[in-house]
Amino acid sequence: MGEPEAGSEFAMKAAAAGPMADAQYILPNDIGVVSLDCREAFRLLSPTERLYAHHLSRAAWYGGLVVLLQTSPEAPYIYALLSRLFRAQDPDQLHQHALAEGLTEEEYQAFLVYAAGIYSNMGNYKSFGDTKFVPNLPKEKLERVIMGSKAAQQHPEGIRSLWQTCRELMFSLEPRLRHLGLRKEGITTYYSGDCTMEDAKLAQDFLDSQNLSAYNTRLFKGVSLDEKPCYEVRLASVLGMEPTLHSEMTSKLKSYEFRGCHFQVTRGDYAPILQKVVEHLEKAKAYAANSRQEHMLAQYIESFTQGSIEAHKRGSRFWIQDKGPIVESYIGFIESYRDPFGSRGEFEGFVAMVNKAMSAKFECLVASAEQLLKELPWPPAFEKDKFLTPDFTSLDVLTFSGSGIPAGINIPNYDDLRQTDGFKNVSLGNVLAVAYATQREKLTFLEEDDKDLYIRWKGPSFDVQVGLHELLGHGSGKLFVQDEKGALNFDQETVINPETGEQIQSWYRSGETWDSKFSTIASSYEECRAESVGLYLCLNPQVLEIFGFEGADAEDVIYVNWLNMVRAGLLALEFYTPEASSWRQAHMQARFVILRVLLEAGEGLVTVTPTTGADGRPDARVRLDRNKIRPVGKPALERFLRKLQVLKSTGDVAGGRALYEGYAAVTDASPECFLTLRDTVLLRKESRKLIVQPNTRLEDSEVQLLEYEASAAGLIRSFSERFPEDGPELEEVLTQLATADAQFWKCPNEASSDQA
Repeated sequence: MGEPEAGSEFAMKAAAAGPMADAQYILPNDIGVVSLDCREAFRLLSPTERLYAHHLSRAAWYGGLVVLLQTSPEAPYIYALLSRLFRAQDPDQLHQHALAEGLTEEEYQAFLVYAAGIYSNMGNYKSFGDTKFVPNLPKEKLERVIMGSKAAQQHPEGIRSLWQTCRELMFSLEPRLRHLGLRKEGITTYYSGDCTMEDAKLAQDFLDSQNLSAYNTRLFKGVSLDEKPCYEVRLASVLGMEPTLHSEMTSKLKSYEFRGCHFQVTRGDYAPILQKVVEHLEKAKAYAANSRQEHMLAQYIESFTQGSIEAHKRGSRFWIQDKGPIVESYIGFIESYRDPFGSRGEFEGFVAMVNKAMSAKFECLVASAEQLLKELPWPPAFEKDKFLTPDFTSLDVLTFSGSGIPAGINIPNYDDLRQTDGFKNVSLGNVLAVAYATQREKLTFLEEDDKDLYIRWKGPSFDVQVGLHELLGHGSGKLFVQDEKGALNFDQETVINPETGEQIQSWYRSGETWDSKFSTIASSYEECRAESVGLYLCLNPQVLEIFGFEGADAEDVIYVNWLNMVRAGLLALEFYTPEASSWRQAHMQARFVILRVLLEAGEGLVTVTPTTGADGRPDARVRLDRNKIRPVGKPALERFLRKLQVLKSTGDVAGGRALYEGYAAVTDASPECFLTLRDTVLLRKESRKLIVQPNTRLEDSEVQLLEYEASAAGLIRSFSERFPEDGPELEEVLTQLATADAQFWKCPNEASSDQA
């Protein structure tokens, strides 16, 4: 890793931020970079299927640019600057220029890694953990490279303007800018800089009252002429506020009075980008395999054109009904992890091909699902009235746009559809194959005796955990709901709360959803429930047989699955911010909570012990007694899971928060002393791998697959070739959209010149 020059602005700001700043806020030069391999799956597609996949991929990649505008004020400018730089000179050509400008090899590699990180995360904040990363080289050296580049020679004013707009924010590590968050807690572009958590809650109540979803919105606050607070709720859509033929959205686009405040519902956010998405979804329709796919795409087009989440729900219904397609895809404003309030969705889109061998195992798991659901530790009344058999496939990803690529997905996220229409599960096989592999020498916090076993069984155990997590974790459990007519979907007379022994006292009112009700803890709480289901059900021999494990191998899979979870609970401390007493990553918070539950079980089931490493620096060891998993671990998890589900089913926010936030608290209480251990975790952390994805190109009506090397330069090249027809136009659009909203990002009483 290249060290910043003494006296450089980066070095001074890093020093001011504390001893761990350099590790936390840079991507190391030796960061792992891997390529997604989908060549064989793509080869097996027919010409028509390839055309369908190609246009869906184009739609996904265009839509992914929205994430730049959803991340930070400076992200669109950084992206545009890098794209112009590498379009004029590829990484090898720019290399020679950088060395001539006085950069060392390490500094140029640091720049390539930073650029690859921007592309991989679609912004300058890590998708996993929401922490800012800055270039690991002096600002003045980077300026020399940029201003002396071929791009600057061709367009001096344009490059100078981009650099001047983003250079301060690119390097700044002021406390508020280190993480995503609201107001003084961090930076976000889902809300204007003057919005507080109270504003977000008020806006959610307003949206609920109008039966509008927050998924495709942003919130901007102002003050009206009568001194009342006024809020703009802006929907993402191709169409703006111009008069149009009547649609379901037209009547919503107006001014409202709500609790003494003005609300204005508008639309047109990201319009020129969504126009590109719609154009390629229209082209994909011509190559759809069946009418369900055609109807699905038509509704997505309607959704992105009009700004209608209801249309996206209709499209999602057709998607759920489209069982076992050769080319699988989903697109839209999906996951709400990065909204500080937890209800606005980040844009993502994926396109993938079915891996038939692993999918066969998941089909067997689906066939056993109804029986396995009965094993879960809550009464039948707390389970869905009817298990809607979902699709569950293993996919080889061709395209995954957005800020990051998960290991598995359970979607759609709409509660009403999940309860009545069902869902789909996908495990992303070629992502699992490369993104989660671990080298023995980089394996931290385990006993030497555990390391070989861990490496041997981590992959297979993770397949089992992902399968159970997605299908029976996210796919289980009933929400008690009262509809708009007052009817309840459960029998209030006979259903008893197993935690209190009393009748059900609370439920979801009409218009309320899991996300809107549990808001800031909803994502992590649900991930914790799904992870716990995976740990609990992996003890079932029938599950392990489905995946081909019996006897000693099955016991090793169980042990490594549980060991991986408790180790992940320790690694999670990287994603906790002591200054704000807050977690920055939903899944990692969930894993820490599970670690706390299993530590609380006692009897030596799990221990976390501070040690000193062979290098003389602080270290730690996580130990799991495999003989106590069933007699001690399982009952503890059973009690915890039951509480999680009962509180979720009944919409008991106060009880849910008390339980979850209690376990999620990070203190220095003995014996674990987690706050102190956090420093050790930061000292020995390994950065998440960057993933290089292929492109597809249409040549004479044939679709070609373009692959790239697994390196920072390869990742940069993949993006340089991603938009061959309209790259400069897209960069202009992004910067224009960013500039139009620049007025909103200042935080009152704290804005400074380099935050403007």
